[in-house]
Amino acid sequence: MAPAKPSPGKDTYSVILPTFNERQNLPIITWLLNRTFTENNLDWELVIVDDGSPDGTQDVARQLVKAYAPHVQLQTRSGKLGLGTAYVHGLQFARGNYIVIMDADFSHHPKFIPRMIAKQRAHDYDIVTGTRYAGDGGVYGWDLKRKLTSKGANIFADTVLRPGVSDLTGSFRLYKRAVLEKLFECTDARGFTMQMALAVTAKAKGYSIGEVPISFVDRVYGDSKLGGEEIVEYAKGVLQLWWSI
Repeated sequence: MAPAKPSPGKDTYSVILPTFNERQNLPIITWLLNRTFTENNLDWELVIVDDGSPDGTQDVARQLVKAYAPHVQLQTRSGKLGLGTAYVHGLQFARGNYIVIMDADFSHHPKFIPRMIAKQRAHDYDIVTGTRYAGDGGVYGWDLKRKLTSKGANIFADTVLRPGVSDLTGSFRLYKRAVLEKLFECTDARGFTMQMALAVTAKAKGYSIGEVPISFVDRVYGDSKLGGEEIVEYAKGVLQLWWSI
């Protein structure tokens, strides 16, 4: 079924939330999103895109669809098809003229969304990205090795690509819908390099990007999806982007 149309003249914010084995995290993040948008009098919806989680995530999501109707919808896919394609899939069903992408594991707190919206409205930015590496942003719950890996990845990409964005690998962003649709059309990356590719492509096409400092907190429940293969994929992605721009 096609998504409902947003209210005329009023901005609607669609949060696309990819999940895989997030049964414990999903009810809390949904409650926080509902509280945040309600307290700030913002029209919102949550689009959960689940990749066949075997832990009962979809059962929990169906309960949330009923509990928070009409603000929550569940879109399922068979098998673990990847983070990037989950965003592309979710966008097909989102009704908002603004799209928020974020993680389901509390790494990204919804309290930063109103700040991102305020920043976008103040300057009419095409994209607002949360950054761990500017202002009072930071990372909490990571050991030194992981902090150095993340910071090093951003320095490497910034040196090679020079995109003018302080947190290329960050995945907490607010997009104008039309801008995100256009970026998906001209960006092939769909894995862990997708966030970087979207930011670099956006800059190359002249889209404006604002930044809001955020506190990134390591996941509370479940295991990280990032492994050695993803790190290699990221390095290859940086070089491919450098070659193409």
